[in-house]
Amino acid sequence: MSSSNGARNPSDVAIVGATGALGFGLAVRLAAAGLSVAIGSRDEERALAAAARCRKLVPEAMPCGSLNELAVQTAPVVILAVPFLSHAKTLAGLRSAMRPGQLVIDATVPLAAAHGGKPTRMLGVWQGSAAEQTAELVPDGVAVVSAWHTVSAALLSDLEHELDQDVLVCGDRKADKERAGKLITAIDGLRWIDCGRLENSRTTESLTALLIGINMRYKTHAGVHITGLPVRAAVAGRPA
Repeated sequence: MSSSNGARNPSDVAIVGATGALGFGLAVRLAAAGLSVAIGSRDEERALAAAARCRKLVPEAMPCGSLNELAVQTAPVVILAVPFLSHAKTLAGLRSAMRPGQLVIDATVPLAAAHGGKPTRMLGVWQGSAAEQTAELVPDGVAVVSAWHTVSAALLSDLEHELDQDVLVCGDRKADKERAGKLITAIDGLRWIDCGRLENSRTTESLTALLIGINMRYKTHAGVHITGLPVRAAVAGRPA
């Protein structure tokens, strides 16, 4: 499948950085949920290879692979799953391809590993968090929320594993969070939790570093469950 043809066909969601572990896992799960997925990368060949791998895991799906800029052109929702080292540069390259009305779900975490440090430590970000940096860098009219920081990439790409955890979502507008929540709950076993304003991403992003430490210590793929929520939240996947 050519990248240009794939990118011009409307997709439900584009994943920027889908050749990485988290982005690819999300591509697999969303494709398995019946959504049309555009897999983006800075390298076209890597994007096409990732799309081919995804089709092997989900034979009924038809994900397309292309350069990041082409992937985001027609998708109403864009998941940003790139290393923090290339975060700002990637967004700068996408500005001309983005349009008002799009939603960016930022899964980026500013881990110290981006600069040779430990993956259990965080980097300081001038804006406060990677998601807040995204909000400053996207064009006017493009909404930003943060999510996916506590979901294991390894478990996402393993379709034999039944997921059962919560996804923490931060954003400044309820409608944007609900839009992201609809995408999240398309994946069986995931529930989304409204965690307040985008500035709270400073906390949710840091949970990735915490979970990395837990996973290393216990040799597992730990996730997050929020207890004590109203029944409606448990059933509908959203706060009451």
